[in-house]
Formats: sequence, structure tokens, C-alpha cells
Amino acid sequence: MTPQRPSLARELALLLLLATLWGSSYTFIKIGVETIPPVTLIAVRTLIAGAILLAVLRHRRVRLPREPAIWRRFVVQACLNSVIPFTLIAWAEQSVDAGLTVILNSATPIFTFLLTALLIRHEPVTLRKLFGVVAGLAGICLVIGVEALGGLGESLMAQLAIILATMCYAGAAIFSKNFKGLDPAVPAAGSLISGAVILMPVSLLVDRPWTLDPSAASMLALLALSAFSTALAFAIYFRLVQTLGSVGTTSQAYLRVPIGVAIGIVFVGERLSPTAWIGLICVILGVIAMTIPARRTTQARSA
Repeated sequence: MTPQRPSLARELALLLLLATLWGSSYTFIKIGVETIPPVTLIAVRTLIAGAILLAVLRHRRVRLPREPAIWRRFVVQACLNSVIPFTLIAWAEQSVDAGLTVILNSATPIFTFLLTALLIRHEPVTLRKLFGVVAGLAGICLVIGVEALGGLGESLMAQLAIILATMCYAGAAIFSKNFKGLDPAVPAAGSLISGAVILMPVSLLVDRPWTLDPSAASMLALLALSAFSTALAFAIYFRLVQTLGSVGTTSQAYLRVPIGVAIGIVFVGERLSPTAWIGLICVILGVIAMTIPARRTTQARSA
């Protein structure tokens, strides 16, 4: 237990790096889907990222497991952590700004806590955490409420798709505990390869990628999305799940919100409504209220 103490600063630095990598992914996706259909974008994203991690594992002489049971877990993890949420977010960003997407997606720790409390029940439901849940959900309602009242059904469906993706990420954070003891790059590579195997046939059937004419900007965004926001981010993610736990790892959501929003405003010229900014504040307060006390409790027990 004590050896983890000196490395806490390093783990928190990795948490900040993960938040930055995932915060920037929303802008990369927004640029990518301008000329690349969502399914093909995500299929190629998982394929390239999986190939990069395979090359890294080969260089390090680390082999992927061969047990069918572990690969079944990789498939489940792929569905929860990439296939479903990546595709939903890419589809949604055809009509939703990247900044708004990162705000909605920042509720991952809220759903992680709810699933943990209702299903696993290994953490106490405190008043502070309940406040976090209420504040976070209120923030989500503020973000999507105005357009819902305005009757803009298409945007509402896109925003609800992002919420569903957020719930998938929460389930993935909890399920990733099944890979304890493995090198962090192993479940990252295994789940991404599984995701590519699932998505590539769909891309070939639905989008016929050989007929596409993607722009240079979309291609560069896809490469950056695959190498940095997926391959590198997934390797860091699975490491942090082992060192900080599922709730602690998903706490990077409140770090990536201002990062993702700032990137969207600076590089894409997006703007947020006053209501969305209020929702942003509520979501951040909710996530902080839940994750920081939980992480401190874990550290106190470890000490």
C-alpha cells in the first residue's frame, strides 16, 4: 500500500493527461464527421488504435492472452467502451457542438456512482454523493432542456444519444475491473481489436468506404483521434483503473469538460448558451462532490 504514495502525483498527472486526450477527442470527431460517416470513422479509429497498441506490445514482447474467456470480456469491454459510445457520439456530433458533447459526456462519474450504488453496492451512499448526483443530473437537464422545450427533436435525439454513450462509459469503468493484473496495454489492445472486428464489416456494408472522398482535415483528425485520443488514452485509462479505481478514474470527466469546451471554442469557433454554461457548472460541481471524497476515502484506507 505505501509504495503507491510517492507515485500519487504521477497518477494525478496521468489523470490530467487522460482528460486532455479525451477532451480533445470531441473536436477531432467533429472535424472527422464532416466528410467521413460516423460508423466508418469509428471503425477506422479502433482499427488504427488497436494496430498501434499491438505494435507497442510486440516491441515490448508482451503477448495477448489466448483464453476465450478473456476475449469474451474484451468483446464486452469493446461494446461498452468503444463500439456503442464512440459511434453514438460520432453520429450525435453531426448536429451537436463538440463543447456541448463534452459537457453531456462529463456525467460519466455520476452514472458510475449510480450503477455502483445500485448493483455493486461497495460504496456508501452519502449526502455529499447524493448532492453530486442531483447537481449533475440537474446540469444535464439544463443543457438539453431549452432545445427540448423548443421542439428541436433531432438535436434532442442526438443529445440523448450522448447521454446513452455516457452510461456505456460508466458501465465500462466498472467492468474494466475484470482485467486486474493484466498489463494496461493488453485490455486496451484487446478491446480495440474486438471493436474493429465488430465495426469494420458494418462500415463496409453501410458506408462503402471506397466511395468516400474525405478531406485532408478529416483524415488528420482521424489519425490524431486514433493515435492520441484512443491508443495512448486507453493504455493510460486501464492503468488508472488499477491504481485509482473506477470512480477515481472517471473523475477526469470534470477535468476534460473545461479542456474540451476550450478546445471547441478556440479551434472550431463554437459558442455555448448561458443555460449551457449553468449546466456546465452544475455538472462539474456534481462530479467533484462525488469523486473527490470517494478518492480521499480510498487513500485513507490504503494508508
